[in-house]
Amino acid sequence: MKRLRDYWTGIHNHYLHGPVVYLCYPRRISGQRSAVSVQLQSERAEFDLVPGLPGTRPARYRAEMHAAAAPAKAERRPLSAESSHRRKLKNPSLGLILLLSAMAGLDAEVSPQAQKLHNEAFVFDGHVHMITRQFYHGGDIGQRYADGHVDLPRLREGGVDAFMFTLYVTEKYYPQRYETKQLMRLFDLALAQIGRNRDKIEIALNANDIERINAAGRLAAVLDLEGSFDLDGDVGVLRGFHRLGLRVVQLPAHNWANEYADSCCAPAKWQGLNEHGREVVREMNRLGILINVSHASDQTIEQTLAVSTHPIVATHHGMRALNNIPRNMTDELMKKIAARGGVIGFQIGNDFHNRKIFEWRSQREGKVFWDTTEIARGKATLSIFEIDKLVAPQFPMVGPEGPDELLMSPDDWVGVVDRAIQVVGEDHVALGSDFDGGPILPRGMHDVRGLPLITEAMLRRGYSKQRIRKFLGGNLLRVFRQVTQGR
Repeated sequence: MKRLRDYWTGIHNHYLHGPVVYLCYPRRISGQRSAVSVQLQSERAEFDLVPGLPGTRPARYRAEMHAAAAPAKAERRPLSAESSHRRKLKNPSLGLILLLSAMAGLDAEVSPQAQKLHNEAFVFDGHVHMITRQFYHGGDIGQRYADGHVDLPRLREGGVDAFMFTLYVTEKYYPQRYETKQLMRLFDLALAQIGRNRDKIEIALNANDIERINAAGRLAAVLDLEGSFDLDGDVGVLRGFHRLGLRVVQLPAHNWANEYADSCCAPAKWQGLNEHGREVVREMNRLGILINVSHASDQTIEQTLAVSTHPIVATHHGMRALNNIPRNMTDELMKKIAARGGVIGFQIGNDFHNRKIFEWRSQREGKVFWDTTEIARGKATLSIFEIDKLVAPQFPMVGPEGPDELLMSPDDWVGVVDRAIQVVGEDHVALGSDFDGGPILPRGMHDVRGLPLITEAMLRRGYSKQRIRKFLGGNLLRVFRQVTQGR
């Protein structure tokens, strides 16, 4: 087979009872992925994956994959806070299909040991933009897309068990004060689509729900707000969304100062929290809402820690020691969050952690990625439907393709986590990918199916299985359990 001339790797997959699969992992050639040919010795089946289009494959394999996905997840055992276990698949062909599908999102090799550990671990992603593309462009979360980072099939193939299902209200809706209405519209669509895909996904209100949903073979979705539920911070509105299932709320209004909490990336109005902001924090504690301080100013984070009786999280963040931008967090603040039992999630992209890519993107776009000054200067005269048309083209947000020579590798990205562990310890770090929210992914990773590359890089660094499991989901589940239990 001449198409296998790049290099060969033989894998006896943990889930295949006998057949050996030989894979030619694709290399990047002039920025494009080369074709992949696969031969199953026992069946002599051969096909190509289309270059540059993650997840594309012949129709007969697509049909088999969709038919196989639900039974595969149903084979799971119940989860604990520390780990989960997947049983061996009874159907060898099914194991091959899932392996090949996962491989389509990778440009680099994942060892059998890393893939096995990733499959067995409980993976809880703290920040995933899931419903915005469907809101603006139609379609369904259960269908497979050729672009973007996530959909339900690819989440499953990336080994994800639970994720924060992020409802993102962009700043464009704020000058006209449409933020609450827009969140209601997103809620309406999210609940409808989760209901249509009830065989694959279910809303989780607490950690026990996550374990129950996973034991039934489904993905657990924790409804999460990025942006504002109400710029005034009306706690009655907050309680209403809580009744609908909202369990994680960002305190600032993304990169915009609301009427009770300052953002990292907008002029300060309150030097942190005002008194009403403290009331909002206390009400979130009472309701059992997990407080997310990503995008908050340093003072907002400090003052939230002083008021909150529960641990807090920063779901998708970076370290200011590695890239000195206001969107990232100082070592001192990280230590204070950890001291209160909280967790810092690390965004999967380059922009937060890689100074070279941050500067390249800022120069390319003529502004820093959090800049909302143009929105603030605009006139509040547009209808909500006109705003929809303006913002629709940006979704799904995948970020520009960065130059290979500047991109971090998965190993480099794990180096960021390693630095954080040195600062706060292994019990206070987590995954917060921000998939479809704009990250420029590490070299060789194209979408959520590339998450095993992170597990592989952690194993290469000598991380214990326990440490890897904590990072992939155990730490975030612990905090979510503590905040939501009994509420």
